[in-house]
Amino acid sequence: MQAQHQSSSGDKATTAPGEGMQEARHLMAIRIVGTALFDYQVHKTPDARIRLEAVTTMAHLQGDLTAGERALVSQLLANQ
Repeated sequence: MQAQHQSSSGDKATTAPGEGMQEARHLMAIRIVGTALFDYQVHKTPDARIRLEAVTTMAHLQGDLTAGERALVSQLLANQ
């Protein structure tokens, strides 16, 4: 018995290279900010807070973090 593989010359869905890169940058920004947030929650030092604020601001300014995500971090810091 042989497997039949069908292929067509029709259009296929593609993702522009830029879209995948932007998504990867966004996920990396979330990872970095999340790590800084975790560090601040554990240690509660002024240095950890400054680092969290800095990486959040930098990621937002570079377009890797949305305004809503930045606001969430600000809200969490305000409740501390």
